Amino acid sequence: MPVPTDPAARRTYELDRAHVFHSWSAQAALDPLVITRAEGCYVWDGHGRRLLDLSSQLVNTNIGHQHPKVVAAIKAQADVLCTVAPQHANDQRGEAARLIAERTPGELDRIFFTNGGAEAVEYAVRMARLHTGRYKVLSQYRSYHGGTSTAINLTGDPRRWPNDYGSAGTVHFFGPFLYRTAFHASTEEEERDRALEHLEQLIAFEGPGTIAAIVLETIPGTAGIMVPPPGYLAGVREICDRHGIVLVADETMAGFGRTGRWFAVEHEGVVPDLLTFAKGVTSGYVPLGGVAISPHVAATFAERPFPGGLTYSGHPLACATAVATITAMAEEGIVENAARVGEDVLGPGLRALAERHPVIGEVRGRGVFWALELVTDRATKEPLAPYGGTSPAMKELTAALLDAGVLSFSNFHRLHVVPPCTISPAEVEEGLAALDEALSIADKHTTAA
Repeated sequence: MPVPTDPAARRTYELDRAHVFHSWSAQAALDPLVITRAEGCYVWDGHGRRLLDLSSQLVNTNIGHQHPKVVAAIKAQADVLCTVAPQHANDQRGEAARLIAERTPGELDRIFFTNGGAEAVEYAVRMARLHTGRYKVLSQYRSYHGGTSTAINLTGDPRRWPNDYGSAGTVHFFGPFLYRTAFHASTEEEERDRALEHLEQLIAFEGPGTIAAIVLETIPGTAGIMVPPPGYLAGVREICDRHGIVLVADETMAGFGRTGRWFAVEHEGVVPDLLTFAKGVTSGYVPLGGVAISPHVAATFAERPFPGGLTYSGHPLACATAVATITAMAEEGIVENAARVGEDVLGPGLRALAERHPVIGEVRGRGVFWALELVTDRATKEPLAPYGGTSPAMKELTAALLDAGVLSFSNFHRLHVVPPCTISPAEVEEGLAALDEALSIADKHTTAA
């Protein structure tokens, strides 16, 4: 990609390459896109191009970019109280906790605030271990839970490999994923039952009395947006209850409207013991995450001090952003819009693309949370890029989308279609047209070409 010609954008690019150390990247190979401004479902790059943001950045700008009510709330809070230590009560932290507790399922009414999703997972695991007196934690192979020490060991995808020393007490298992079934299943029901049986066997061999928690992305995000078959989450809940294991629902990516509900667990009517959140709670405008805690886990620390904390826990600027974000989502029907757009426009549109493009092996998702499984051969399901890597075909596809005016989100052999929850039907159609054009290029890498 050429260096921006605009002097300010070029200066931004040069400073980045001279001084910024990027995450998850070989530094010398980077050629970052300069983003100069954003509004609604669009961003503008250093070349002056307007791009439809089908990535929601890192699947977090749920209310879109620069929502005026949230921007105003951040400015207003900065005039009153920019920061305060977490041992002091502040009005925005209390109100944010109330609004979140109102929307979490069951009685998850106590909120511990963190700076993001990885910390939320770290603290949820710490709570579970102290609550149960056990150490092991189970999680799925196809998962991502964050980049900090415990969270990266819980992660199943290849980002764990260079960080995993096998000493974090984490054990991985296969979750349900019918398209690439590990259980030789042919139906969703078989996949569910066999995945639950596999989990039962793993627990038996690891020792039920050694397991503190099972941590699940309710709908795995970066790992592929695999919606679990009906009854799977309820089955995991029953297994946890039977063995005294804490169920932690990681809703960092799937929460706050992304699937057309406030939280993805609502689709299955399941109440976890702990629920972690981040990203959409502030639409990413100011970093914030947290853990919603059930009464029986919270009671463990009624008289016993909880050994953990953060300088910025419940930061007033972040909490004011959460209050404004949740309020705007409720007043403007943003969660309902995500459900409606997904059901009526985005889901049907993506399935129509699959009928035209042999490179699409499967379409799956809910709300504004979708993935296209891209393959070179539909019969063999050979992926368009290797697990843990990329390919020339995927690079061509993402470049074609950029040329078509779309900022995309890809991971390995998948294209994730994850726009803001505020996206309109007309904007969805714009994105589908760009996808249609770009996927024609990817089709050339299939056996059908």
